[in-house]
Amino acid sequence: MKKSTLLVRSLVSVTTLGLVLGACTSTSGETDDPAATQAGDVSSGTVPGSVLRVNWGGFPESWAPGAEMEAGFLRVPYENLVASGPDGEIVGVLATSWEETDEALTLTLREGVTFHDGTPFDAEAVKVNIETIKNTPGPYAGPFQVVESIDVVDPQTVRLNLSEPTPSLLTTLTTRAAPMASPAAIEAGTIAQTPVGTGPWAYDATASIPGTRLVFGPADGYWGEPVGFETVQLVSIPEDNAATAALVNGEIDLTDTEVNQFSTLDAAGTIERLSYPAIRNNPIFFDRGPGGMFEDVRVRQAACSAIDTEVLAELEPDWQVRTQHFAEGEQGFNPDLQGYPHDLAKAQDLYDEAGNPPVDAEMLATVFNENQMKIYAEQMGEIGMNVTVQSAPPPQYFTEWNSGRYPLGLGGNDELTPFDWYKAWFAADAPGNPSGVESPELKAAADAAIAAGSTEQADLLWSVVTKVIQDEALTCAHVAGEELLAWNAETVTGVAEPSERWETNLVNYRDLRPAS
Repeated sequence: MKKSTLLVRSLVSVTTLGLVLGACTSTSGETDDPAATQAGDVSSGTVPGSVLRVNWGGFPESWAPGAEMEAGFLRVPYENLVASGPDGEIVGVLATSWEETDEALTLTLREGVTFHDGTPFDAEAVKVNIETIKNTPGPYAGPFQVVESIDVVDPQTVRLNLSEPTPSLLTTLTTRAAPMASPAAIEAGTIAQTPVGTGPWAYDATASIPGTRLVFGPADGYWGEPVGFETVQLVSIPEDNAATAALVNGEIDLTDTEVNQFSTLDAAGTIERLSYPAIRNNPIFFDRGPGGMFEDVRVRQAACSAIDTEVLAELEPDWQVRTQHFAEGEQGFNPDLQGYPHDLAKAQDLYDEAGNPPVDAEMLATVFNENQMKIYAEQMGEIGMNVTVQSAPPPQYFTEWNSGRYPLGLGGNDELTPFDWYKAWFAADAPGNPSGVESPELKAAADAAIAAGSTEQADLLWSVVTKVIQDEALTCAHVAGEELLAWNAETVTGVAEPSERWETNLVNYRDLRPAS
């Protein structure tokens, strides 16, 4: 599963998986319980004994807030303060209302919510979570640097004090950057390996088998609406053919998949599938400080002009070539940008103009992006740049690819707003900018866009920021990928494209029901 970006792949054969799951079956049918409409009782309306078996090909390295984990895992035990609704509007989850000003975001919290370990969900819990995310190295930390301090006004009211206008902060709170975890588990340090959230399914360590199966059973006293499946099991089948066989044979109910599996899936007759846009990635030049091999903008532009993303799209048909990070209709999109079309002669001229400074760069790759990196490295080599690709296991890759140890890297950029994208990768203090270098032009453009807040000028000003980032070739070679899902229609219904945008390995768990 080549594009799965934040996983530790734990090998398990289909035979072994079948033995593990043999006693775990999905029970269909409806309940006649008159309490089925009562929120707060997760078993009401839930099919007793029903089990949803899902494969995302691996498991998170860490479940802690601020760690990079894919949405398919995070959104089982965890909930956010707010969520993205079907039409893109922001709706309340653990927060019921909010007030935004240029100086602060004040949230009113839902009463009567507890974490799976019994810890109360309150303003202090929100404070601990936001501070943990802010202080955890990684791209999620960047957008939260704007939070100067957090006031616990009362148990159900929390105020995030801002250093500058940040109208995109609510959007950030809808994403996988900001799950709410038990502050007791965070303080104890156990949260990394044992998730403790407020969602309808709680982690069951006794039923789980590390590296093979993670079991999430019904959370006692869940505050929200009832869900269809009593239990969610996450399994690990990293190899595409094996995952397809497990789905067709009835050992799992749903999996991510690849285009090369479609013929086998379609032949089964009971398998349905869908795709949705979930992945945006692009190489970023990290070593662009004084004396760095990518200090000269012409060297970066040369590398960008040498890369031919159309080659990638031909080899991987579910990749789409993009001119920029943001899509039309999103803030930050600039209709005048054309990216860096492949032009080897222009690339060579730019490199020659820069004096052909030696580029002897190493990129860190892992199982799901190594081929893509090798294509780009070979293309940059055509103008005399020596770029090598070092393969590493996922845990090392996630820790080091953007740490500054490597002069350039290729990774996912799932930020939804230009403020988040800028703060994560390009601002002088961005976690993804280890050089600490930011041009006066970029800072001026970003400062103007931030100062515009939510005024009519903001969209235009953020599109200027996008243009400066492209002109300076801080990143390039933008591509977007589809998440491909397949499921057994005889065991599960309700699968649809999730309302969350640009999140990988995700299905709308709460809307799924056992087929009958």
